[in-house]
Amino acid sequence: MTLTGNMRINGDRLWDTLMEMAKIGPGVRGGNDRQTVTDEDGEGRTLFQKWCEDSGMTMGVDQMGNMFFRREGTDPDALPVYVGSHLDTQPTGGKYDGVLGVLGGLEIVRTLNDLNIRTRHPIVVTNWTNEEGTRFAPAMLASGVFAGMHEQDWAYQREDAEGKKFGDELERIGWKGDEEVGARKMHAFFELHIEQGPILEKENKDIGVVTHGQGLWWLQITLTGKESHTGSTPMPMRRNAGLGMARITELVHDIAMSHQPAAVGAIGHCDIYPNSRNVIPGKAVFTVDFRSPDREVLDGMKARLEREGPKIAKALGLEFEIEVAGHFDPVTFDENCVAAVRNAAERLGYSHRDLVSGAGHDACWINRVAPTAMVMCPCVDGLSHNEDEDISPAWATAGADVLFHAVVETAEIVE
Repeated sequence: MTLTGNMRINGDRLWDTLMEMAKIGPGVRGGNDRQTVTDEDGEGRTLFQKWCEDSGMTMGVDQMGNMFFRREGTDPDALPVYVGSHLDTQPTGGKYDGVLGVLGGLEIVRTLNDLNIRTRHPIVVTNWTNEEGTRFAPAMLASGVFAGMHEQDWAYQREDAEGKKFGDELERIGWKGDEEVGARKMHAFFELHIEQGPILEKENKDIGVVTHGQGLWWLQITLTGKESHTGSTPMPMRRNAGLGMARITELVHDIAMSHQPAAVGAIGHCDIYPNSRNVIPGKAVFTVDFRSPDREVLDGMKARLEREGPKIAKALGLEFEIEVAGHFDPVTFDENCVAAVRNAAERLGYSHRDLVSGAGHDACWINRVAPTAMVMCPCVDGLSHNEDEDISPAWATAGADVLFHAVVETAEIVE
């Protein structure tokens, strides 16, 4: 038996599964609040476990709470093909970010069962813990431990806004497993995700073939001037940290614009002190987010900020400090896995284009330890991390169809 274009997943079943999972941790206006290692996360995990075990898979859980559901292959010595994403959401998240990739993996196994297809390699459907990082920073925490990017004990000590520790909360909800993190070996890993950007919808493309993931620098800048009265301090005598932040914001924009089309940059988080109506800010603390798929460009943007930022501060009489708040290098996904995604889209007749992922994903860490690729489908207006995040059933079906073909091709159908 060979893969043919008439082999498709059950789109209605996939959509029903997405809607059923969305009932757990509902948001206030149609999205989801199912943050990592909360009671709602535990409830979602239990439902996912039931669906997977009903489909004949066996479960493994590691010490970071990563869930692995295995469908056996015919070759006991063949490494498994892994597929999945994450079930946790932002506090005001959508119903599809991450969840589509996990339940799309489940749909692969259900479809294989329907078609009575066996593969030489086992297939393992995966839910990675704490991809979002909104409750316990950083993002992609558990896949990062799996890939050797973070120490497990360090991850356990991450605290949320209430001072609760990740390790304690994972144990509290009952999803701290016994399996050693990172011990599993993979033949390949595939992740389906909504684009979280506007390109596919704007260009009317069904599928994004993700070739690269952007690297990033998060740089925290502290400008220190002098607090003084807004009404009585002459303009030439001011040491205005807020003005310094504004001019560095313009610099960051200019740096990113000078490296188009792929580079981006912005000021995200910022704090002004004392943040009073009639006090000139004496201190500003803010974070610069630079991203690019090209490491030389990424590092060059950082270097220009480090070179020109202090000059802006000095001209305004401000002290300038900069420190790294986060970093990972750009990702180049595996050529063979990317080709499997592209071949699948063409075999199925879906329009497609190559994409660079602008966001971080578990696949970006797993790519360090196994051949990896991503499939993306459009989302309305490119909106994500928002309860108004939306996709169509047709988009979900197309993405899962391509995922099915790429995974099954890599896992090798047995005649």
